[in-house]
Amino acid sequence: MNIEIICIGNLKEPYLKDAEKEYLKRLTPYCKIKVTELKEEKLPRDAGRAEEDKVRELEGKALLNAASKTEKAYVFALDMRGRQLASEEFAEKLKGLALGGRPDLIFLVGGSLGMSEDVRERSDEIISLSKMTFPHQIARVILLEQLYRSHKISRGEPYHK
Repeated sequence: MNIEIICIGNLKEPYLKDAEKEYLKRLTPYCKIKVTELKEEKLPRDAGRAEEDKVRELEGKALLNAASKTEKAYVFALDMRGRQLASEEFAEKLKGLALGGRPDLIFLVGGSLGMSEDVRERSDEIISLSKMTFPHQIARVILLEQLYRSHKISRGEPYHK
């Protein structure tokens, strides 16, 4: 399985960088995984709706451009309006994609303003990590943990509880 996480912005906090590094290390025996960081667009402090929409659109174009490099990949967009899956359902989904001939997966993580409509429309599936709202940097670490958990579940290995 080949997984690429394409995200807006980079991790700034050392504890998030450490968590990402740990989960990337843990995932190495199970899949080929790559994280691609894209530029976060600047938003003025007193930005209005039109300026927010413009930033969302620019970041969306960057995400779609980066995702287009792997044409046959199954694309997941992380969005708070997406479908929520239990860890077991997520594991089953990923296993089904791999067994069904779709071993290349892309996960798109938007910036602080969320996903553009273009990204939502292009994605094969839109998922949400929770009904709660997380900063996009933390969502990235949660996604890595869930990817690791899904591999452990699929193989019946200890970790998942």
